Amino acid sequence: MAAPVTARTDHLIGGERITGSGERIDVVNPATEEVIASVPAGTAEEADAAVRAAAEAFPAWAATPVAERAAILARVREGMKERFDELAATITAEVGTPITFASKAQVPNPLGIAKGVLAELAAGFPAEEEIGNSLVVREPVGVVAAITPWNFPLQQIVAKIVPALAVGCTVVLKPSEVAPLTAGLLAEIVEAAGVPAGVFNVVHGTGPVVGEALVSHPLVDMVSFTGSTGAGRRVSALAAESVKRVALELGGKSANVILDDADLARSVKLGVAYCYLNNGQACTAWSRMLVPADRHDEAVEIAAAAAAKYAPGDPASPETRLGPVVSAAQRERVVGYIRKGVEEGATLALGGPEAPEGVERGYFVRPTVFGDVSPEMTIAQEEIFGPVLSVIPYRDEDEAVRIANSTIYGLAAGVFSADTERAMAVARRLRAGSIDINGGAFNTQAPFGGYKQSGNGREFGRHGMEEFTEVKAIQR
Repeated sequence: MAAPVTARTDHLIGGERITGSGERIDVVNPATEEVIASVPAGTAEEADAAVRAAAEAFPAWAATPVAERAAILARVREGMKERFDELAATITAEVGTPITFASKAQVPNPLGIAKGVLAELAAGFPAEEEIGNSLVVREPVGVVAAITPWNFPLQQIVAKIVPALAVGCTVVLKPSEVAPLTAGLLAEIVEAAGVPAGVFNVVHGTGPVVGEALVSHPLVDMVSFTGSTGAGRRVSALAAESVKRVALELGGKSANVILDDADLARSVKLGVAYCYLNNGQACTAWSRMLVPADRHDEAVEIAAAAAAKYAPGDPASPETRLGPVVSAAQRERVVGYIRKGVEEGATLALGGPEAPEGVERGYFVRPTVFGDVSPEMTIAQEEIFGPVLSVIPYRDEDEAVRIANSTIYGLAAGVFSADTERAMAVARRLRAGSIDINGGAFNTQAPFGGYKQSGNGREFGRHGMEEFTEVKAIQR
């Protein structure tokens, strides 16, 4: 497998390309275990320079007419469309996402997010409001530190920078050091679109160095972070010292609640697909499948048969449905959870901790299905971030809801029923930010975010734009 790596791999600070201080971070293709590029290991000093460039650029960008900002962002979107295949191939090379999924979701979703932001601008966002003798206005929050993960590298960047730039903020982006190449491509697209120097900056590096420098910086007004719940806690603690605005999109342990009147075969097959989304590396993955106890064995059988069709393979091949996890460390983490499931008494219906047969290199994990999982087991409580499904039996609808709500997370969920109104009633009882009924399609215009320790704040559409604004009341 070989995909072209054409992205720039330097920092972008104040409109200047900076090669860095010398130390580099290797980018590894998870399917081949080969180093395909490297990026500079950014320093706190480089983070400071980027923040100062963003702060200097903020007044002029905030004062730029909305129509002009919209025109520039429309060119950014066009640039992504023009480099669609290159973006998809790069995501496959650095993340291991199957190229089919990269082409159907990893690139189209960001295009949809950008389209929604442009539509909101065209509709007059942000609108002023009269309340009594007050004029209530929304203004850009200021300098935004955007810290993004590796699993959906383009989507998570676009979901932050496009709405932030649209409302008049300036941005310093720290992409994941595991998958930074997509950010390099996007930086080229942003530059070509005519975004002024300093309005958008990129600093590569690690979270403990560059990430913490950005979160702690006195000139950063807001932090928008997507990543693990543990890292989100650290961001919150550091940001609290200067009372920064913080938006967090964190982990998930999403439940797929299959009610007793649902089409079991269809619900289970779709549930497996949603669990194995992006090689199981999706914060919204339906990793817990809740089924009526008297149909548990049937559900496990269907799930195992469906999962067996996800043969690990070359993610650059259009036929591949399951690529590798992103790194050796991630593979060990996932395999450790599989072993834990066996130790705690779950029934291994498919897969296991061994390397897939016939795979000599790459960070591949067997597609795995567990049955007889109790809600208290580790594999039912903790985010695994790999192709591992836990099937959990329940006695009645109330117990299903209790189990679904029994983790620290609340990002997403699914509900299947022959009765849409019944499914809607259950969806309203679930403590999660995004619920799909009977496999409802992902909507890049609807607010996206979590309850509980899945984070706070929302992304996408009008709600995502509001996150990057302050509200001012002017009395007269």
